[in-house]
Amino acid sequence: MELFRATVTNGGLIAYGADFVEGWRLAARYVDKILKGAKPADLPVEQPTKFELVINLKTAKALGLTIPQSVLLRADQVIQ
Repeated sequence: MELFRATVTNGGLIAYGADFVEGWRLAARYVDKILKGAKPADLPVEQPTKFELVINLKTAKALGLTIPQSVLLRADQVIQ
């Protein structure tokens, strides 16, 4: 998500996506299991469970957009 967050910080409107840090942790757990002898084909496929929403209000204002309060409340980060 850091890549997407940087895009919004640099003027993008909205970013929503999986948390990259959590993805790397999940990958590390897979590597650990494989190094301990697990067969990759036997490991379950896991999907991200943590997502982040970042909104840039300055960009929204420049575009003449109003972000509903209900969306702002759900955001993990709101850039003023």
